[in-house]
Amino acid sequence: MPEIVEFSGAVGSDPEVHHVRITAKVDYAVRAAAELAAAPPGPVKGDVIAQRQDIPAKFLENILADLRRAGLVSSQRGAEGGYWLAADASTISVADIIRAVEGPLADVHGTPPEQVDYRGPAEGLQAVWVATRAALRTVLEEVTLADVAAGTLPTEAEKLLREPDAWLRR
Repeated sequence: MPEIVEFSGAVGSDPEVHHVRITAKVDYAVRAAAELAAAPPGPVKGDVIAQRQDIPAKFLENILADLRRAGLVSSQRGAEGGYWLAADASTISVADIIRAVEGPLADVHGTPPEQVDYRGPAEGLQAVWVATRAALRTVLEEVTLADVAAGTLPTEAEKLLREPDAWLRR
């Protein structure tokens, strides 16, 4: 299963960071959860979420099952059934959703960054990966589903958006 952050490169003197990738599964999970956060009280049918967010219905079913197993979403079967958040949207972070569907925010080849072991000139790379995970947490653990649904962000995230190159792809 891919992690939200993929660090690729050789262990040695020439490591490279290829990209930070947000998978379709993570994107769909956060969008579906935002739909539930914005919904009036009561269950929302999976097909309604799928249609509103243009998410393949079968894929969404699997995502909602992951969110249910993680205790973030509740569900009920039947004609009056559907899905709803298991807690207040202001208490569920984007990081919670990511971890529920993909696992840890940052691993290096499936290993937590604090457990990787580099030698020689690459020895300092472990600190780069740990700092990267900490930077991700700065945003993803602070932004809640309520924030996403309302279109607002905490001050720190807003500040990052105002950085001159925030919207530039490099």
